[in-house]
Amino acid sequence: MASSNKIIIITAPSGAGKTSITHYLLSTIPQLSFSVSAATRQPRGFEKDKVDYYFISQQEFQQKIQHNEFVEWEMVYEGKYYGTLKSELQRIWNMKKIPLLDIDIKGAIHVRQQHPQNCLTIFVEPPSVDELKKRLLSRGTETEESLRARISKASYEISFKHSFDKVIVNDHLERACKKAEEIVNEFIKQ
Repeated sequence: MASSNKIIIITAPSGAGKTSITHYLLSTIPQLSFSVSAATRQPRGFEKDKVDYYFISQQEFQQKIQHNEFVEWEMVYEGKYYGTLKSELQRIWNMKKIPLLDIDIKGAIHVRQQHPQNCLTIFVEPPSVDELKKRLLSRGTETEESLRARISKASYEISFKHSFDKVIVNDHLERACKKAEEIVNEFIKQ
């Protein structure tokens, strides 16, 4: 792999704003291309195969694990796998672009370990756990139990923020987006 094959990773606890920041970066920095993750779950709503995710069966996912086709993967819930295919990174590099990965904390750490020289990791931190709880509640998709689980997981994930190159506190989305843009543009110039 050539040293010019850069990777940018945005990671955060659920509800911290990483997807909003990812969309902003993709709309403002033409050198970036969204890295489509593989998932064993069914598409939701308007999600499209090969656009939002590569939707594949659990059996196919496990075969790809055995053939070492993932740069990172995780079983998030029993039987529900998510991961980043090595072929997806290569597809983006072949277009002379930089893959932008919107992935979870564990996956981000794993990719960074494999690509320490050419990887930028940005951790998006919520202003507080209380604010995160408000954001998750405002989505209207959480049960009391799932909310508790997400808040507990988020508190744990925040403890890893020092494992990343940059930390952006998302207390104001527009400001957080501009800060991320600054950091990414600096990395691209290197």
